[in-house]
Amino acid sequence: QVQLVESGGGLVQAGGSLRLSCTASGRTFSRDTMAWFRQAPGKEREFVAAIFRSYGRTYYADSVKGRFTISRNNGENTVYLQMNSLNLDDTGVYYCAADATIILSSIREARNYDYWGQGTQVTVSS
Repeated sequence: QVQLVESGGGLVQAGGSLRLSCTASGRTFSRDTMAWFRQAPGKEREFVAAIFRSYGRTYYADSVKGRFTISRNNGENTVYLQMNSLNLDDTGVYYCAADATIILSSIREARNYDYWGQGTQVTVSS
């Protein structure tokens, strides 16, 4: 059974940092595209960052570029999201997603991912 489990969320003051982790199980994900999305209350789920297949190239939403870093440890089947300089707009539930066959032009669309975690809450306070 394929499973993605996120951890590392919490409450942080504006300007602070958090590191999210997503550990996959059930099969090897080293060749999958792994991504992070987030959803704020009353808003649609939005793309945050992705690391494309095994090539390792990374992609970010403009709103997080320069502040967030996505990385992966294939040996541990884990993807990370290092979040620095957090602001109030970063508040939301953060979801990990994975897909083995997604094409590059589709990585920013949530509907194209087959596997999802349950989400972890990130709350940034002023």
